Amino acid sequence: MASKKAASKRGKIAQRGSSNVFSMFEQSQIQEFKEAFGCIDQNRDGVINKSDLKETYAQLGKLNVSDEELESMLAEGKGPINFTIFLSLFGEKLNGTDPEETILAAFKLFDPNATGVVNKDEFKRLLMNQADKFTADEADQAFAVAPIDVAGNIDYKSLCYIITHGDEKEES
Repeated sequence: MASKKAASKRGKIAQRGSSNVFSMFEQSQIQEFKEAFGCIDQNRDGVINKSDLKETYAQLGKLNVSDEELESMLAEGKGPINFTIFLSLFGEKLNGTDPEETILAAFKLFDPNATGVVNKDEFKRLLMNQADKFTADEADQAFAVAPIDVAGNIDYKSLCYIITHGDEKEES
């Protein structure tokens, strides 16, 4: 009895953890991705592997795909690529959002003392004067969901979470 309850609880946790990726798409889009996944999963085992990719490329007429290219594609999944991972990868690509670790690493460049915060005014100045320059309005819009403390510092770890997972306030 206890093992059934534990298995049920694990199932709910796994479902809850992956449900966010499904909310990123319309039901019709999810169905299209499921069909695409089915076309790529040549051996129908529920996981895309190197031989599945190689066969898919062969069907498309590309026979000279290197093992390194295929392994690089599979490495993006950071483990076996089942449908949920497949959907997550497309969600990241389509939404143009880098993985959370990448965004955190970028913010850490502006936080040499590892405080977990960056000054909003200094960061706004950098956004408006470096690389793809933001306008003042674009910078302010970027800070609209940013957790900013009374001293004017952005909690960039929380901001990274919001960027990659969405703002809970928006969802409710």
